Amino acid sequence: MPEVDCELYKLITVGGKDAVPFLQGQLTQDVSRLTERSGMICAWCNPKGRVFAIIRLVQRGESIGLVVPASLAEQIVQRLIMYRLRSKVTITGPRDDWTDLIDARDADPVALIRAGVPSIDERNTETYTPHMLNLDKLGAISFNKGCYTGQEVVARTENLGTSKRRLMRYQASADSLAVGDKLSDGERNVGEVLNVVGRDLLAVTPVDLHDRELSVRRIAVTPMGLPY
Repeated sequence: MPEVDCELYKLITVGGKDAVPFLQGQLTQDVSRLTERSGMICAWCNPKGRVFAIIRLVQRGESIGLVVPASLAEQIVQRLIMYRLRSKVTITGPRDDWTDLIDARDADPVALIRAGVPSIDERNTETYTPHMLNLDKLGAISFNKGCYTGQEVVARTENLGTSKRRLMRYQASADSLAVGDKLSDGERNVGEVLNVVGRDLLAVTPVDLHDRELSVRRIAVTPMGLPY
């Protein structure tokens, strides 16, 4: 098992009798399906359908735990409070005691990249739609649970069946790549690095270029495919 970096994530807990319907109206997943035995990955979108954060949900007794990127944790708490309105919920955190709640592979940056699972932090929040991040392919979106923030945009993309830009895994020929670096097809910039560790990276690029080698500042970037 990979060693967990405890500083990567934080835990926020949402409790109270309205916890499920409150989160149901915010997140892309069907929160009512959450159980003690199985957590779930989901997204929290802004009203324009852009992913603000990717969250792992876990059941904690009668409360729901949200394992969130540390760099966005305080913003997530403030947004939860802002959207709470009259819902009877309690919001606590962010705290550090999350490591026993999720599988270590779900918190390891290299394992996530190789599994094709995206991560969002302060450098790329509110930039991509769920479909661009392959969250539909990862089972992180419920398309029949009803309304949530950004749902109209997500549903329209699903119904049209088109997302011209999507996530792809690549291997670089050298180190030094960074989040936000532009990928080029030799003539123009065609995508951006989403996550990178060493030479392993995920990038959002045009689907029709997913079988082509690209470059970042003369560094070759080769598509490696995805396990799903």
